Amino acid sequence: MTEHTAEHAVTRVQVGGTAGTDPYEVLVGRQLLGELPGLVGRAKRVAVIHPEALAETGEALRGDLAEQGYEAIAVQVPNAEEAKTAEVAAYCWKALGQSGFTRTDVIVGVGGGATTDLAGFVAASWLRGVRWIAVPTTVLGMVDAAVGGKTGINTAEGKNLVGAFYPPAGVLCDLAALDSLGRHDYVSGLAEIIKAGFIADPAILDLVESDPEGARTPEGPHTAELIERSIRVKAEVVSSDLKESGLREILNYGHTLAHAIEKNERYKWRHGAAVSVGMVYAAELGRVAGRLDDATADRHKAVLGSVGLPLTYRGDQWPKLLETMRVDKKSRGDLLRFIVLDGLARPSVLEGPDPAFLVAAYGEVSE
Repeated sequence: MTEHTAEHAVTRVQVGGTAGTDPYEVLVGRQLLGELPGLVGRAKRVAVIHPEALAETGEALRGDLAEQGYEAIAVQVPNAEEAKTAEVAAYCWKALGQSGFTRTDVIVGVGGGATTDLAGFVAASWLRGVRWIAVPTTVLGMVDAAVGGKTGINTAEGKNLVGAFYPPAGVLCDLAALDSLGRHDYVSGLAEIIKAGFIADPAILDLVESDPEGARTPEGPHTAELIERSIRVKAEVVSSDLKESGLREILNYGHTLAHAIEKNERYKWRHGAAVSVGMVYAAELGRVAGRLDDATADRHKAVLGSVGLPLTYRGDQWPKLLETMRVDKKSRGDLLRFIVLDGLARPSVLEGPDPAFLVAAYGEVSE
């Protein structure tokens, strides 16, 4: 369900409400922080988990909530993926314990996808579950990490291997936060938007193709629509499959190779950059397997390249990437599983592909 509120130009997308999950809303617009107290509700205490880079924002939120009468604390964590560790989660638990956090209190995670992943995991694990609210401040956080209830932290063995399916009580996507986002971070987030276009909503691709330069900046004419459409794709998928038992797997398009690249780069690559290469690979895999037409496969490189996302990775790394993919959590036993396209917006599973197909497809992305 999508509702437009003309007064504040806010789009509300409902997530959940099926398969035994409580529904929640994703709000997209500007000047949304006034909505936060309504989501916090009757809690006595609120913990604002924020990265070091958003110290001022975190403190401002804490101050606003304190003025509303809440016992509010700010919990500063490291920036980006460095926050997603067991040590940082334990630091957050300590802060909650010292402030007397109870099951009726609320956590607010403000920041990029790594911060909301951490905040959600801390909320899921503290007292076996307290309410939490996501306030994503990046494109990637808005269209991917904060929607759908996947929370988690990384370990030395891989990304997001420890976590829980634990949906937020609400998500506030304030587009004003994107105005100060660096160009590379903004463009990285476009990979997940373009992914939504290929797996479900081709209108997204049309919008990007109509103005690639505009798509690269928050001032572009289609920014709000691109973000709303991407959120709607994810909302519809996760509403019917919270725990990735079936349909939700399509959201992993491009991610099998992407996660291997991220681990190989020790998480120094931006997620969207890795997903971009992963989607080009998945398109080529679909093509060599006889599943995807040439025009749609070629469109991947054209659209992703037009906004400045990478299309290739080091050819000499293939053996290491293949080994990493074999232990990816999306695999089933020893069988590699990839999401491929049978056509535009027609995702499906390719399980245990011919090893020759894997090598041939990588030849198209290797540099």
